[in-house]
Amino acid sequence: MARHAGVSQATVSLVLGDKWTGRVSPRTVEAVRTAARELGYRPNLAARSLRLGRTRTALLVVPALTTEFFARVYTGAARVAAEGGFGVVLYPSPEGVGPARDPFDSARASLDGVIASSMAADALAAVRGGGLPLVMLDSAPDDKVAAATVNLDIADGMRQTAEHLLGLGHRRIAHVAAGVDTWTFRVRARALTATMGTVPGTTVHTETAPLTVDEGQRAAERALTRPGPRPTALVCDDDILAAGACKAARRLGLRVPDDVSVTGFDDLALATAVDPELTTVRLPAEAVGAAGMRALMAVLDGETARGDTTLPVELVHRGSSGPPPRWAPSGDGCPPA
Repeated sequence: MARHAGVSQATVSLVLGDKWTGRVSPRTVEAVRTAARELGYRPNLAARSLRLGRTRTALLVVPALTTEFFARVYTGAARVAAEGGFGVVLYPSPEGVGPARDPFDSARASLDGVIASSMAADALAAVRGGGLPLVMLDSAPDDKVAAATVNLDIADGMRQTAEHLLGLGHRRIAHVAAGVDTWTFRVRARALTATMGTVPGTTVHTETAPLTVDEGQRAAERALTRPGPRPTALVCDDDILAAGACKAARRLGLRVPDDVSVTGFDDLALATAVDPELTTVRLPAEAVGAAGMRALMAVLDGETARGDTTLPVELVHRGSSGPPPRWAPSGDGCPPA
């Protein structure tokens, strides 16, 4: 390889060992890497791991694989990991957001660190074993056992949704809330209530549902048929629940958004598969996974943890939201008979 690249063996060793910074020019580094590709060089990862005391493997723990959000998180983490010579093992916890079992005989012996998405740190005690470095994603930033946290600005996403509906004139809101007791859903509920509370005369009623289309439909039907004035907007904790809410509206003979507006959260592929397409909050899931992997690699390299990283989110206005019905211009009154 040294002959092929026209450099010394010492230079090849520095480049392949990732110890070239400040000692070898970028041009020479590229020449060595090109030679390695052309000659089909593959590092002996077992020998490297033994020498460094590292497995170069991270575990990504998620509560479920029921939506593409976690698949996108994995995609972002795996991309950054591959660039750094790491592998990522995806582990959907059999207990959901509850205590995760160790998927190995000894996680400590099999892994360098753990990344966990949308879970509480205390649910990961068995996986972390003897104190593996932990990076939390979309989870409570005050979990002290985490070396670093990467979060989405969930509160701002719900504020954007609420302000959007208030600006359209909605004053009677039903919150179709996820029946999952995690930080991210608690933040959504608090932000919705707080923002709606800034406008006098606004009411928020909550119906809770497991994260499925059918349960979202049932929760929305309860919200739309309960005694009293009907809500003019359904704010859903994710796009799956919102798809169920749209089905509920149709089953009750209501038009979206003419009779009732519906909003989601996540911007899954589902958001543009329903008709009308969902107004929803876009979450950069791949960016979260990538940032989480970078944070873990930094911790493993001995860098000081940077604390909480918060990524911005964006409300995407589509066809499922509009002004309240004409029979309720200020959120009062009932539909005509």
